[in-house]
Amino acid sequence: MCIRSGEWVIISKVNLRVKFKEKVIKSLRFRLILIILCAGVIPCAASYIGIIKTYESRAVSLRTAEIQNQCTILCDQLNTYNYLADCSSEVINASLTQLTNIYSGRVMIVDRNLKVLRDTYDLDGGKTVVSENVIKCMAGESTNFYDKRNRYIEVTSPITEVGSDKIVGVMLASVSTDSIEDSLRIFRTKGIAILGMVFAVVAALSFLLADRIVLPLKKIAKGIESVTEGYSTEVLHENTFVETWQISETFNKMLGRMKLLDDSREEFVSNVSHELKTPLASMKVLADSLVTQENVPIELYEEFMEDIAKEIDRENDIINDLLTLVKMDKTAQNLNISQVNVNELLELILKRLRPIAEKKNVEIIMESFRPVTAEIDEVKMTLAISNLVENAIKYNHDNGWVHVSLNADHKYFYVKVADSGIGIPQEDQGHIFERFYRVDKSHSREIGGTGLGLAITRNAVIMHRGSIKVYSEHGEGTTFTVRIPLIYVSA
Repeated sequence: MCIRSGEWVIISKVNLRVKFKEKVIKSLRFRLILIILCAGVIPCAASYIGIIKTYESRAVSLRTAEIQNQCTILCDQLNTYNYLADCSSEVINASLTQLTNIYSGRVMIVDRNLKVLRDTYDLDGGKTVVSENVIKCMAGESTNFYDKRNRYIEVTSPITEVGSDKIVGVMLASVSTDSIEDSLRIFRTKGIAILGMVFAVVAALSFLLADRIVLPLKKIAKGIESVTEGYSTEVLHENTFVETWQISETFNKMLGRMKLLDDSREEFVSNVSHELKTPLASMKVLADSLVTQENVPIELYEEFMEDIAKEIDRENDIINDLLTLVKMDKTAQNLNISQVNVNELLELILKRLRPIAEKKNVEIIMESFRPVTAEIDEVKMTLAISNLVENAIKYNHDNGWVHVSLNADHKYFYVKVADSGIGIPQEDQGHIFERFYRVDKSHSREIGGTGLGLAITRNAVIMHRGSIKVYSEHGEGTTFTVRIPLIYVSA
C-alpha cells in the first residue's frame, strides 16, 4: 500500500500525540506511586528511629539511676566501716566485687588526694586519678556520663565523713552497656524486618491506588483523543472521583459547544452557498432565455438585463455583508474608539434613510431626551443603528411609522427603534440574530435583504460591551432596544 507524504505527516502527528499522552499518564502514575510510598514509608521510618532512640535513652537513664543508687548505698557503708582509713574490710570488698560482677563493671575508691585506694580490676591501685568527673564530685556535684562509642556508663558518688557533710573521697563506677546494645540490635533487626514488610505492602497498595486513580484519566484522555480525530457521539461519565466528575462535566460542556459551533459552521456554509447560488441561478436562467431566443425584442432584452443587474447587486450585497462580518470577527479587539456626539450621529443616519422611507410613505420620528456623548466606534455603531432603522422601514406597512429615541443615564446610553410593521412571531425572536435567518423568506427576498443585517448589528453592539433586546408581537410592530456604555472599557 502506498502512503502519500501528506498522509504520512498526519499519521506521524497522531502517533506523536498518542505517545505524548501515554508518556504524560505514565509520568503521573510514577509520581502517584512515589507520593503514596513516601506517605506510607516515611512516617513508619520516622517512628522506627524515634522508638529506637527513645528506648536507648530510657534504658541508659534507668541503668544510670540504678548504678547511682547502688553507689550511694555503698558510700554510706564505706562511712560506717571507715573504709578510707582501712581498706581491708571483707564486707565492703565483697560488696564492691558483687557490684562489679552484676553490672560487668569496674569500681574505684578515690580519697581526697585523688589517690586510688581500691580498684576492683587491680590495675590502678595506689595511682593518682585526675578526672574531671572525680574533681566535680569532690566539689559536691555527683556526675554521670554515657559513652555510646565505647559502650559504658560512668557514675561518681561522694563519700562523706562520718557525722558531717565533708567529702573525703569519691566512688567512681564504670559499667558496661552491652546488654542495652544487644537489646537495641534486636530491636533494629525486627524494626528493619517490619519496615521491609510495610514497604512491600505500601508498594503494592501504591501500584493499585495509582492504577485506580489514573484509569479514569486514561478514559478522559481517550475521550479527548477522539475529539481531536473527529467529534465523538459519546459523552464522558467518569464519576470515580469528584475531580474526574468535574472534568467530565466540563469536557461534555466543551464538546457540546464544539458540536454546536460545528453545526453552526456547517449551517452557515450551507446558507452562504445557497444565498450565493440563488442570484447566480436567476442570472443563469435569464441569460439562457436570452441566448435560446432569436430576435429578442428590445423591451424584453432590457427587462432581462435589468433583472440580471438586480441579481448582481443582490450578490454584491451578500458578499459585502459577509466581508463586514468577517472583518468584525477579526478586528473585535481593534475598535477605533473616539468621543462621538450620539445625537448628531442619529440625525445623520435618519437623514440618509429618509429617502427610502418616503418611497413607502413611512414617517420617521426622532426623539432625543438629552445630549449624549459616548466613547464608541463611529463607523460600526452607524452600521448597527442603520441596519435597525432600515429593517424597520423595509418590514413596515405603507403609511406606517418608525420611532427612534435616545436617552442616557450616568453609565449607559439607550437607542430605541420602534416601528408599526409586520412584527416578529414569538418562536422566531430567539433566532433573528443568527446569520441568514429570515422570519418570512419569501417576503425577505422580495424586499431584498441578505439575512445578515441583525447579525452585523449584534456583533457591533457586543464589541462595544453593550446589549440588544427585541420586543415584538406578530402583526403589531417591533421594538429594538440597544444599551451601550458611555465609557468604553477594553477587555
